[in-house]
Amino acid sequence: MSIFWFLPTHGDGNDLAGAGGARPASLAYMKEIAQEADRLGYYGVLIPTGRFCEDSWVVASSLVPLTEKLRYLIAIRPGIISPTLAARMTATLDRYSDGRLLINFVTGADPDEAHGDGVFLDHDERYAVTDEFLHIWKNTLRGDSVSHQGKHLHVESAKLFYPPLQKPHPPVYFGGSSLAAQDIAADHVDVYLTWGEPPQAVAEKIRQVREKAGSKGRKLRFGIRLHAIVRETSAQAWADANALIAHVSDDTIAAMQKAFARLDSVGQQRMMALHGGRRDQLGVSPNLWAGIGLVRNGAGTALVGDPQTVADRIHEYADLGIDSFIFSGYPHLEEATRFAELVFTLLRSELLQH
Repeated sequence: MSIFWFLPTHGDGNDLAGAGGARPASLAYMKEIAQEADRLGYYGVLIPTGRFCEDSWVVASSLVPLTEKLRYLIAIRPGIISPTLAARMTATLDRYSDGRLLINFVTGADPDEAHGDGVFLDHDERYAVTDEFLHIWKNTLRGDSVSHQGKHLHVESAKLFYPPLQKPHPPVYFGGSSLAAQDIAADHVDVYLTWGEPPQAVAEKIRQVREKAGSKGRKLRFGIRLHAIVRETSAQAWADANALIAHVSDDTIAAMQKAFARLDSVGQQRMMALHGGRRDQLGVSPNLWAGIGLVRNGAGTALVGDPQTVADRIHEYADLGIDSFIFSGYPHLEEATRFAELVFTLLRSELLQH
């Protein structure tokens, strides 16, 4: 079991309305979170990608020399960078970090953002690019001389002269709920990620992807992306969960749900269906709260409760086959400390990986 934390390169603060003041994603603040996560024994940190975020490669490169054991799960987007350039960047940072690099491929869900980056492809075409990109990226990092003539990408005699430290390449993480995404996972990835859906939905998704990978002679690991609101008592945890959205107006919720509806992500559609944009439908499974998804896209659910209850829910997901857990909380610095101090000792020691 690998426990990650999240580096908030956009949007951190005391609540989701910014009433307590937003925290700038400064290098000093990112350093505080990364060093605290390193000290506490987190396996790694996820660094997101997107037009609202600071660049994930630059953030990771800035923080690697400031930490000792912490791994960096960098989110990158195929289609807006050359796969061979990405391979060189991967190999360099993997060597310079002494093998602490992990890569999260994000195909992207926002057509407007894609257009701003010069990508004018529909949902399935973007996954076709991801497929070609991963083929070139992986084979280049393996040391092959790669020639590829595809529908979207074309390289001739691509070669990497300075290989990565991790062989054959740093582990590949990837998420997506559509059939196109599941096919990519079955063909290419090491760890398939899901957002925090109820356990029965996660179990079905794992079954589908595991079967697809098995038909190709591959075995995958599985991970989940969740927020966490853990307190000494369940009553306090639920009070603090509700406080996160207490200052968010109904008009804001409606506007954000309308904005999310234009995204072509199946995973985002599944997140929205959990709550339907309603405050009275946020308890979507025992101790699984969907309030964050009212105003934030992507991962929209949180585990809420006292330490033992949250640990029990983590073990419930682990029993389904999840072994990578990527958590976050508002504000991220204080919540990283709270979560580690309250929950780590309650997790099965034989499963916890540092």
